[in-house]
Order: sequence, then C-alpha cells, then structure tokens
Amino acid sequence: MELFYDLHIHSCLSPCGDDDMTPANIVGMAAVKGLDVIAVTDHNSCKNCEAAMAAGKEYGVLVVPGMEICTAEEVHAVCLFPDLERAMDFDGLVHSLLPPVENRPEIFGRQQIYDCGDQVRGEEPYLLINACAISFDSLWELVRQRDGVMFPAHIDKTANSLIANLGFIPPDSQFTAAEVKDLKHLHRLRRENPYLEGCRIVSNSDAHYLEHIHEPELTISVGERNAAAVVRALL
Repeated sequence: MELFYDLHIHSCLSPCGDDDMTPANIVGMAAVKGLDVIAVTDHNSCKNCEAAMAAGKEYGVLVVPGMEICTAEEVHAVCLFPDLERAMDFDGLVHSLLPPVENRPEIFGRQQIYDCGDQVRGEEPYLLINACAISFDSLWELVRQRDGVMFPAHIDKTANSLIANLGFIPPDSQFTAAEVKDLKHLHRLRRENPYLEGCRIVSNSDAHYLEHIHEPELTISVGERNAAAVVRALL
C-alpha cells in the first residue's frame, strides 16, 4: 500500500520547535492535511514520541517513533524505530552521551515534554541541539541493533548535513536511504555522489512549525500499516 508521509517533524521538545508543536497538534495537523504516516523526530530525544503515538491512535494517523540525532561530527541523521520501547532504549543511550550543558530557554527555546493528554509534564534540562558522542560511522549499527533504520538528513543543506560536514559520503557507509530537502537537487547529488544511486530517496518537511508540515504529495510503499513496515521500507 502507498502511504502519504512526512518522516521528519520536530515537536516543542526541540528548542527550535515552536511552542504550538505539541504532539497532539502535530498529529491533528497531519490528519487535517491528509497524511497517513508521520514521524516525530526531535533533536537527540524521543521523549515526545509516546504522546504523539497516543494522539495518532485518536486521529487515525500512523506515528513512527524517531529522533534526529546530531553526531559527533555535527551531522544530522533521522533514526526511526519499529516501536516505542526500542526508540526509548536508543533515547537513553543518546542522553547518556550528550554533553551535560544546561539549556537556556531564553536563548535557545523551551524543551517541553508532553504527556498523552497533551499537557506539559516536564522539560528536558540538557541542551538538545549539541552533538552527542556517537560518530556517524557507528550510528548505523547502533540503530540496527534496535531494529531501526537511519538515514542522513537534508543532505542538500549547507549546514549539519553529511555532505556539507564531511565533504563526501564515506564509501563504507551502510545507510540505504537518504533525505533530500529539495528534490530539484537530486540529479546533481546523484551525479556527484554515486553512492546515492543505490539509496531510497525521501523528502520530508523538517517542520518546526505546524504550517510547514508537508502536504500529502509523496508516498512510501509498505506491506503493512505499522511502524515496523515503514522501517523495513527504508532498508
């Protein structure tokens, strides 16, 4: 089956995410727009995934638990998991490897954690936009150990992307999908980086505001309508 998707969305847990990006608001907007599946992928945290998944059951939108990790090289990558348990196990690993730098909400923004009733239940004290002590070349295996999938985020951007930060795609990379923000760049990216010829290309909103969540334009083909099938489709 073909599902309209947006697999890279930030909630108000990300310090750069708008305060209106509560889990229920995100899922509600996705439902209004006609999306079938979304992923909540906050910077270095999965702590709003449970609330988003609960809202997804109410709205009839499949929510895949995920994270946008910032590696030691400051490369951004989207990590998606087949269930909440494995997402939160990865969350614990990443949290233990974040530098213990306190967030300053007046500068960076609040990092709000929501419960399944869409009420604030706390805030993340460590600044989530810092690089964690996980290298890009070790990330694939760490995610696969939890039956997830990783793909480099917005590889056509000039900051915090695999190509911009490393200057090239390591030839021994294992990722099987890649995210391109603007698909107009895809032909050039493939010409300059032949590794991408064997990758499934996805394009997501990287939304930090409700109005930036994608319209139902792009689809992903899955065998079943669940998070594990979305992960498998990207392997």
